[in-house]
Amino acid sequence: MLSVLAKRLFGSANDRYIKTLAKSVQEINALEPEVKALDDEALKARTAWLKDRLAKGETLDDILPDAFATVREAAFRVLGQRHFDVQLMGGIVLHRGMIAEMKTGEGKTLVATLPVYLNALSGDGVHVVTVNDYLAQRDAEWMGQIYRFLGLTVGCIVHGLNDIERQKQYAADVTYATNNELGFDYLRDNLNKYDIRQMVQREKFNFAIVDEVDSILVDEARTPLIISGPTEDSSELYIKIDALIPHLVAADFELDEKGRQVTLTEPGVEHMEQLLKDAGLLRSDSMYDIQNVALVHHTMQGLKAHKLFQRDRDYIVKDNKVIIIDEFTGRMMEGRRYSEGLHQALEAKERVQIQNENQTLASITFQNFFRLYPKLAGMTGTAMTEAPEFSDIYGLDVIEIPTNLPTIRKDDDDQVFRTAKEKYTAIIEAIIDARTRKQPVLVGTASIEKSELLSSMLKQRHIPHQVLNARYHEQEAYIIADAGVPGAVTIATNMAGRGTDIQLGGNIDMRIRRETEAMEEAQRKAKIEQIKAEVASAKQVALDAGGLFVLGTERHESRRIDNQLRGRSGRQGDPGASRFYLSLEDDLMRIFGSERMDSMLQKLGLKEGEAIVHSWVNKALEKAQQKVEARNFEIRKNLLKFDNVMNDQRKVIYEQRRELMQAEELGQTIADMRHETIHALVESTIPKGSYPEQWEVGRLHEEVLRILALDLPVEAWAKEEGIDVDMVLERLTEASDKHTAERELRFGAEIMRKAEQNLLLQILDHLWKEHLLALDHLRHGIGLRAYSQRDPLNEYRREAFELFEGLLARLRETVTSVLSHIEIRVSRPEDLAPPAPSTPMRETRQDPALAEGANGAAPAAASGSPVVGMARPNGGAARPMAMSAASAAAQPRVPESQFGKVQRNAPCPCGSGKKFKQCHGKV
Repeated sequence: MLSVLAKRLFGSANDRYIKTLAKSVQEINALEPEVKALDDEALKARTAWLKDRLAKGETLDDILPDAFATVREAAFRVLGQRHFDVQLMGGIVLHRGMIAEMKTGEGKTLVATLPVYLNALSGDGVHVVTVNDYLAQRDAEWMGQIYRFLGLTVGCIVHGLNDIERQKQYAADVTYATNNELGFDYLRDNLNKYDIRQMVQREKFNFAIVDEVDSILVDEARTPLIISGPTEDSSELYIKIDALIPHLVAADFELDEKGRQVTLTEPGVEHMEQLLKDAGLLRSDSMYDIQNVALVHHTMQGLKAHKLFQRDRDYIVKDNKVIIIDEFTGRMMEGRRYSEGLHQALEAKERVQIQNENQTLASITFQNFFRLYPKLAGMTGTAMTEAPEFSDIYGLDVIEIPTNLPTIRKDDDDQVFRTAKEKYTAIIEAIIDARTRKQPVLVGTASIEKSELLSSMLKQRHIPHQVLNARYHEQEAYIIADAGVPGAVTIATNMAGRGTDIQLGGNIDMRIRRETEAMEEAQRKAKIEQIKAEVASAKQVALDAGGLFVLGTERHESRRIDNQLRGRSGRQGDPGASRFYLSLEDDLMRIFGSERMDSMLQKLGLKEGEAIVHSWVNKALEKAQQKVEARNFEIRKNLLKFDNVMNDQRKVIYEQRRELMQAEELGQTIADMRHETIHALVESTIPKGSYPEQWEVGRLHEEVLRILALDLPVEAWAKEEGIDVDMVLERLTEASDKHTAERELRFGAEIMRKAEQNLLLQILDHLWKEHLLALDHLRHGIGLRAYSQRDPLNEYRREAFELFEGLLARLRETVTSVLSHIEIRVSRPEDLAPPAPSTPMRETRQDPALAEGANGAAPAAASGSPVVGMARPNGGAARPMAMSAASAAAQPRVPESQFGKVQRNAPCPCGSGKKFKQCHGKV
């Protein structure tokens, strides 16, 4: 009560912040007459003038009024659009590294030009992040006109560009890109790149503005970016298991729709074991025996595929592929795949070609990727509901920017029916009523299945309409552009990030683009005037009918999605209305206890076709949505906690890679690795405080021979009087330093330096991939530690750190061993170019079920010929550490008699593709 009273007296914190922006807006407005009086050349010259001021020590805040005034005038001259005062406020909020919540139709795309131009003046590059390639290209071309007019360069990153093209786009002052492309470029730059000149992104991130920030930083933050490589094929087992799942009955499993889990009951386990035995797949008494781990895994994934995932809701089948549907945007997620074999189980269920599972080669969450930017900002129409998460995870405050004109949309209370049939009948009648009055209608659905059901019902009543969902999103801009035409009916599956306004009467720009494309200039001008007149007339008809009517067919589990749908109506002061139609059979109502409400409505005598309408119902639904949002927030926080452990290690490895690529001299680094390896070797074979007769001299001799390629009289040393550990350490170090110096003298310093750099990077990459696989396995099983009263996160931190220490120790040992053994047969350093990766890499988006999959092959990271002329003293081939099984198998086979002393972790010279220690070197 006191807080409400204080808010009335002093205004909210948001209101008070908005008032502080008024002074800056007045300064910008005061400059408008002066800037408007400049000719085009003088206006363009202000860019160099502002850059010069920065060079002389002024800050971006100092030049903000002049920069914003310059952009406002340039936008008016180039696009015919002048920034409103509230848009200037939005621009200031973005420049300060905050989130600007601006309603739909308030011109967020234009707002971004203000802080983008200002921050691009520093020369460090600015990224504008969009949700899809279409918007990135559109905005780069559309808003790019302003930047180019003012002398800045503009780039655009979309799927399909090669590395040279990407470098050029990233080098621009302003770069538009999708969140996926930015993240994958970051991972690719730190995977299989062996020269700093091959990296496509700038050395340091500067400033990013994220469009639809809630969609990218919240909804998609549960799904890490992953680059993966294929593992061995097990498609036959998926098919066999899939044939057994339909034989399970309801009593065999428990389904938890809320938690998105399905588990076998005790009778279910017995039934499944019998089915597996009958199919010849289970060769022991229990499916939970250690040798049947794969069977349990495949069974549980098959069960999920059949019982949790629905076609046309969670995924669609198109072109003989299972394609995931994004639950927040309703779009197809081309190339994204569920991991842990779930996608393969869905492919077996739908009888399409089963693609191989993948192993993680590199990954990062959006939270940790976007926190790489020293300054981050975002804009959206719906961020206030997630303000605590933005503050907690990203340190971003949300500021609600007032609308340019007051919002007069009428938001009616929800109508709740007992059955879905009654609800859809009421929806059809509401659509017919609106069409009769020439009122445009936007119908929002939560799934493709529901949108097509509604479409078929409208067809039966002969009502013309357009359907916008994942199947037709290629035409989405044109469909949305016509959604404001009087009497138009548009069915849309989720409206987040569509990027095109619904304008009453129709979108003039889209109509001009579509209808005048092939016309001559004179004819085109006449047609444009005709279109403008028709749209103006149609707009008046739509206004008289009450503006756009938004009709929601059910509540989404996130309030923001519902608000995004509502926000399409009532833009720029237009009238409008919105109403949601619900039934007790809707997913949200059903999961959150509609049984009691159903019995209550029956007792109250609610007749068929009647709806209950009350603000209490809205409040109850909002609480249910808040519960789901809180659960999803916990999922994202949990994912981030675990990824933070890997992120610390990732930053160390990636920084080390960049330093190695930039280093001109690695001799000391290699020497330090060799000396630490020798120290660890001596420490493991000569216990502290032990006598020479207690030393493991035999193992020490073998290890020195294996790692350092030195046949030293270690056993004789141990028999010398007065010998101690320090003397052994000194002799080994001296002998290895001498061996290294002789090899450098033989091959040449320049060639040796290049070999050291390339091999060190290749070995680091190879061991990092193995480490990621180990972390994957650790992560998937760590939850079981909770049964022994231990915190899984703390256990994961501890064991991940131990694994990382092991990675560094293996790196030192492997680098020392490789450089001690190899013979280099090249005459020029440039012949030591590292090999391009032979294993096909796949870009992946994970989902809450730890999703993984393919987005097409990544571009080859390294150019140049393979490392040729590298051989062991006996002539056996010494292949790069990162070589795949396929490429190793393609190598010519070497007779066993010529194997010599091959490293244990090197590929076996027989050509099997296995490591030597797992093949002919197996003990």
